Amino acid sequence: MIRLAEEKDIDRIAELENLLFADSPWPRREFVHELYENPFAVLLAEEEDGRVVGYLDYWILYEQAQIATIGVDPEYQNRGIAGAMLSYAERDAADKGCETFSLEVRVSNAPAKHLYEKHGFIQVNIRKGYYENGEDAYLMVKPIGGQKDDADTRN
Repeated sequence: MIRLAEEKDIDRIAELENLLFADSPWPRREFVHELYENPFAVLLAEEEDGRVVGYLDYWILYEQAQIATIGVDPEYQNRGIAGAMLSYAERDAADKGCETFSLEVRVSNAPAKHLYEKHGFIQVNIRKGYYENGEDAYLMVKPIGGQKDDADTRN
């Protein structure tokens, strides 16, 4: 079940982040910041059998949305969880008027790049030395519609 993350989820999300991104994980305090202090952030949790097995943090930045981080417990990978969270986030962002969704992905992360391509993201650029270890990132973007007409903005 995909839902908004809560304070009780932060330790598990940070644990997954450390497991999945051992070379440069976000510290726990960043997830606390996303949950309570970043007005642009939406932090999702995927829960199965009472345990958080995935998370996705994205930012709604006016007419665009951007994935900040996403991860799925290795024991639950290849079950469609990441794709379901992406679809949820895309619908939410489009409903909030976002026209595009973007993300950066490590050049070496072929499985993630494949997932994003499968979901309609296209590579538009390379960000040289983007990650702390100096690795490049692909910038990927997906149009999601989301344009509100004048009638929508008056309500």
